[in-house]
Amino acid sequence: MNSFASPQTLVALPFRPPVDDLYSRIFDAILEQRINAASRFTEESLAQMFGARRSDIRGVLTQLSHQQIIILRTNHRPRVADPDAEQTRQTLHARRLTEVTLVKLACQQPRAQNLKRLRALIESERQCKERGPAIRLSGEFHLQLAEMAGNAPLAHFLGSLVPLTSLAIAQYDAQTGDYCGWQEHMGIVDAVERGNVVMAEMLMHRHLDHLEKVLLHSGSVLSQNRVAG
Repeated sequence: MNSFASPQTLVALPFRPPVDDLYSRIFDAILEQRINAASRFTEESLAQMFGARRSDIRGVLTQLSHQQIIILRTNHRPRVADPDAEQTRQTLHARRLTEVTLVKLACQQPRAQNLKRLRALIESERQCKERGPAIRLSGEFHLQLAEMAGNAPLAHFLGSLVPLTSLAIAQYDAQTGDYCGWQEHMGIVDAVERGNVVMAEMLMHRHLDHLEKVLLHSGSVLSQNRVAG
C-alpha cells in the first residue's frame, strides 16, 4: 500500500494555503488592525480563522515573534506587540544607517530583472493603496531593494527592522492617514536605474524623513493620549 492519498481523499481535504502565503495573510490582518494588541487569540482560533493547520500557525507566530511583532510567553496567549515611541525612534535610526548604504550598493548593479520586479511591486502597492492600506507591500519594496544591493548581512539586518516599522505604521498612521510611499519608491527606483548614487541617497533620506515625521509625531500624540486616558 502506498502512502499517497487517493483522488477521492484529496477532494475531501480542505485547501491549505502555502505557509509563505499564510504569513502574509496573518501579518496583513495585524497591519490592518483586524488583529491588534487588544485582541485575544490562540493558535486554534487563528487556525480556524485562516483555514490552516495549528502547526503552520505556530510556525508563523514563531517567525513573527522573532521579528518582535508577536509576543510569545509560556502559559500565556500570544499577543501583538505595542512598540513605544522610543523603540520606533531607534528602529528608524537603524534603518536610515542601513538603507542609505544599501541604496548606494544597489546603484552599482541595477539589473533589469530586479528593476522590473521592483516596478511590478510598486504597481501592486499603488493598486492596493487605492483600496486601503498597503503597509506590508511598502515594506516589501525596501526588502527587495536590499536584496538587489547584494549584501546579504545588511539585507538580513534590514529584514529585522522593516516589520517593526510596518507595525508602527499600522498603529500610529491609523490615526493620521498620512503615509503613502509608492510615489517616493518610484523615484528611488528611477535613480537606481540611472546609477545616480547622489540622487538615490537623497531620495532615500527624504523618504525616511517623511516616515519619521509621520511616525514619531503620531507616536508622541498617541503616548500623550495613553497617559491622559
